[in-house]
Amino acid sequence: MSAPLSLDQARRIALAAQGLHKGRPAGPVTSRTVGRTFARIQLVQIDSVNVLSRSHFLPFFSRLGNYDRSILQRMAGTHPRRMVEYWAHEASYIRPDHYQDLLLWQKRAWVGAGRMDPGQRAAVAAKILETLARSRPLTASELTARIGHVEERQRDNWGWNWNAVKRVLEHLFEEGTVSAASRTEQFERKYTLTGRVLPNLDGHDGDPEGALHRLTEAAAQAHGIGSVRCFADYFRTPAKATARSVEHLVRLGRLEPVKVAGWERDLYRHVDSVLPRSAVGRALLSPFDSLVFERRRLEELFGFHYRLEIYTPEHKRRYGYYVLPFLLRDRIVARVDLKADRAAGRLLARAAFGEPEAPSDTAVELASELLLMARWLGLQEVQVHPAGDLAPELARAVAML
Repeated sequence: MSAPLSLDQARRIALAAQGLHKGRPAGPVTSRTVGRTFARIQLVQIDSVNVLSRSHFLPFFSRLGNYDRSILQRMAGTHPRRMVEYWAHEASYIRPDHYQDLLLWQKRAWVGAGRMDPGQRAAVAAKILETLARSRPLTASELTARIGHVEERQRDNWGWNWNAVKRVLEHLFEEGTVSAASRTEQFERKYTLTGRVLPNLDGHDGDPEGALHRLTEAAAQAHGIGSVRCFADYFRTPAKATARSVEHLVRLGRLEPVKVAGWERDLYRHVDSVLPRSAVGRALLSPFDSLVFERRRLEELFGFHYRLEIYTPEHKRRYGYYVLPFLLRDRIVARVDLKADRAAGRLLARAAFGEPEAPSDTAVELASELLLMARWLGLQEVQVHPAGDLAPELARAVAML
C-alpha cells in the first residue's frame, strides 16, 4: 500500500492523466499533437447533437485550443487510420489497437437485427456484403436503394425507425464485419468492409481475458486513479470481470491500491501516472468528455454534481440544454449553456452558473475561454444572456475583452 493521498493530489493525478493539468500548446497544433492527445485519452465519444459542435471535436479543443478539425477527419477517414468507429463507452472513435479487444466485450442486444427472422437477416446480410464488396463506401439509405428492400420498419425502445437493411448493417457493424469508412456532412456513417478500414488486422485471437486486461489497463491509464467502477465505465466492460482484471494488474505491478482522504472507495493508481505539483489548465468540457463520463466519480473527486438535461423537458431544466462544465486549474468552478448561432456568427452563452466557492477570476477566465471557442468555431462574437447567477459578471468580462 502506497502513502495515502489527499483529494487535491488525486484530482491532479486525474487531470494529468487526461492532459488537462497544463496550458495549451503555444504554437500551431499539428496532427502529431492531436494524435498524442488521442493516445492519452484512448477514445472520444460520438454524438449527433450539433448545437455547439459535434461532441468528438470538443475534447481536443478542451486540451489543445484552436486546432484544425480536418485533422480528426483525416485520422478517421484516410489510411493509415489512427482512429476508428466502434462501440466503447458509447458509440466512439477508438484507437485501432483496441478494436479486436472490444469486439469480444461490446455486445449491444438492442442494436441491430437480433429479433429479425434468421433467414431474412442472412439474406439481407449477404446482399449488403455483396454490394459493399464491389462499391465505394455507402450510407444505409444508399444501400437500401441499391438492394431494393423497403421492409416494414421496426420501432425500438429508443424511438428510432430503422428498416431491415439498417438493422442488419448495425448487426454486421457490431460483429466487426463492416465498419464506418467516414461520415457524411449530415453525420451518416458510410459503411464498407472492415478489411478496407483496418487492412492489417491480425487474426482474432479469441482471448477475452487478455483483451479485458488490456482494456482495463488502458482505462486505468486514462484515469490515472480510480475505482473498479471507474475503469469498467470507460469502455463499458462488465464490472465483475473488470474487478478480476484489476486484481491481475495489481499482481503484475501495473496498478497499486491507494487510499484517498475523503474518497471512500477501494482505489487504484496506475504506476505510470504522474502527480504534478499544480494544475494550471483551463477548459470547457463537453458533456461527453472522458473526464466527466462517470458522474459518481466526478462528484466524489471534484464535488461537482452534473446531469445532462438534453432529454429533460425545457420547463424542468435547471441549467440548460447543452451545458458544459468549466474547469479552472484543479476545480470545476462553473457551468454554461452554450449554442453556436452560426447564421448570426455568435456564440451564445444562454445561461451561466458559478459553483460554490468559485474563485474571484472565474468570470474573466470563462470569458477568455468563450472568446477562444468562438474563434475556433469561426464565430465573430460572444453574446451572454442574463440567465444564471454568473451571467452579469460574465457579460461584463466579455465586454472588456
